[in-house]
Amino acid sequence: MNRQHEISVGVIGGSGVYELSGVKVIEEIAIDTPFGSPSDRIVIASTSGGKVAFLPRHGKGHRLLPSEVPSKANIWALKSLGVRQIIGVSAVGSLKEEIRPTDIVLPSQIIDRTKGRPSTYFGNGIVGHVSFADPFCEDLRAEISGYIAEYLASNHPGKRLFTDETYVCMEGPQFSTRAESELHRSWGAGVIGMTAVPESKLAREAEICYAMIALPTDYDCWREGEAAVDVSQIVANMEENNRTVNLLLPYILERLSGKCSRGCSEAAKFAVMTRPDVIPAETKDRLSLFYGKYLG
Repeated sequence: MNRQHEISVGVIGGSGVYELSGVKVIEEIAIDTPFGSPSDRIVIASTSGGKVAFLPRHGKGHRLLPSEVPSKANIWALKSLGVRQIIGVSAVGSLKEEIRPTDIVLPSQIIDRTKGRPSTYFGNGIVGHVSFADPFCEDLRAEISGYIAEYLASNHPGKRLFTDETYVCMEGPQFSTRAESELHRSWGAGVIGMTAVPESKLAREAEICYAMIALPTDYDCWREGEAAVDVSQIVANMEENNRTVNLLLPYILERLSGKCSRGCSEAAKFAVMTRPDVIPAETKDRLSLFYGKYLG
């Protein structure tokens, strides 16, 4: 772990969120990982609550498709800096009438509809299984929810916050067909996006608290009497969401307690099924940042 930094909070910015505003930037660092290069250089910034690490998920300039995001490298890089809590920011489509574009959603569940994305650090001679029943850290979600509610009440009383919705993660990069959109609605899901997986799964395996701020930009394509999703509509709403989140994040980061009673920091304590003496040395070395304390 990089003791030079010891940064406890990381932010992974989604579509439209390519930099962190309202904070003092200290430096940008490039980190090499056993899983390749992260999406971009990591920005180390300072808030009144301490240092924070920011990483643009799609790279600056939005160069990476959702399925191209090097999530394994991203999570490893943040862990190497000492990050114990990650806030992911994601643009999404709304699957419910009451969730309007530019409202804010803190999803509580995920349905994974991705196809073949690398979503685990296990394999290559080591077998492990972590619990993913509750994919987001409930303590971190609750704390963020309170700060968002406070902020909106004072600054954006017209925006609504939803905290008990399911996020459908699709492969993309195409948007849904109408049949798919109606299927997801029939499941009771609230929003649909392309990036919660594998990011959330890898954060759990890395024993990092993870929560997501989902920012609706459109109504997908299910809403009758309204044109199907088009990029110009999304971009306009994304710009408003970007302004909101760049004011909201510093407010949250200055107040986070760093506390978690959900066991995220020991999520993999009993996960490894493979006898340590038969795990290949190369695999052990690659995962020592996460599991060295368990494997000896």
